[in-house]
Amino acid sequence: MMENKEKNFVSAVLYVHNQELYLADFLRKINTILRENFENYEIICVDDRSTDKSVQVIAEFAKSLEEASVSILHMSYYQGVELSMNAGMDLAIGDFVLEFDKVSCDFPDELLMQIYRTSLEGFDIVSAAPERAERWTSRLFYQVYNRAAGKRAMLRTETFRILSRRAVNRVHSMCQSIPYRKAVYANCGLQIKTLTYKPQERKGVMLPEEKEMRRDMAFNSLILFTNLGYQVSSLLAGMMMLAALFIGLYTIVIFVGAKPVEGWTTTMLFLSLAFFGVFAIFAIIIKYLSILIDLVFTKQQYAIEGIEKLK
Repeated sequence: MMENKEKNFVSAVLYVHNQELYLADFLRKINTILRENFENYEIICVDDRSTDKSVQVIAEFAKSLEEASVSILHMSYYQGVELSMNAGMDLAIGDFVLEFDKVSCDFPDELLMQIYRTSLEGFDIVSAAPERAERWTSRLFYQVYNRAAGKRAMLRTETFRILSRRAVNRVHSMCQSIPYRKAVYANCGLQIKTLTYKPQERKGVMLPEEKEMRRDMAFNSLILFTNLGYQVSSLLAGMMMLAALFIGLYTIVIFVGAKPVEGWTTTMLFLSLAFFGVFAIFAIIIKYLSILIDLVFTKQQYAIEGIEKLK
């Protein structure tokens, strides 16, 4: 009955790239859950330049609906899941926004409403995550990322998530460009919760362009959102500075205790001091760049979790 349905408007944003084999089942599943539980909702499919029949599948699905709005956002060229989902989020108008980074029906139907109701308890971002990541590369990345980032919210493989409108606005106010949404979400200062589930049947394979995109995103995320790049660069610069200092001391010892070739001592001292200065400058530049990255991507002037009006 209509009176028993949720009054909040929900937007479902789905990333699509060459998923024609599984897309119809996924759309039917999501639409059924939303139709049974919400008075008003929309489905936004972000087509990241699919070369198969994914767009036709979406069009055929939309013809069978009367109660919901279905939109297809066509990307100009293949841009990967992060930029494509950012475009879809900009188009969404819901009080709550569901993000589906991939076409996957491996979660139980009741989980979607479970994360929605959890968000009503005061959590602005609620994610659904499998108990264990399917790929060992994903597990390795998140282990390295979480250890290097040391943030309040630990990242992990997720299937989908829901964001309140406040979370969407907060993230947009933090940075104009969002290279890795999960990292920005973890640092937005709002209440976050993850619900785990036991995956059902898994379908689909990762396309070559998706593998390359994920590798690039993993590397960029480690540089932008963790101290790993700064730590490694600083360590190497420090080691080279110590090596230059050791060479300078060794040159002085040879000059005092032996008879080096004329001009050798002066040359070696000059080179050791020059290299020491160069790597000291590198250390300063590395620190400066890390501060800039911190300000642009991970910091904001202040982060408020919520306001409680007592009177």
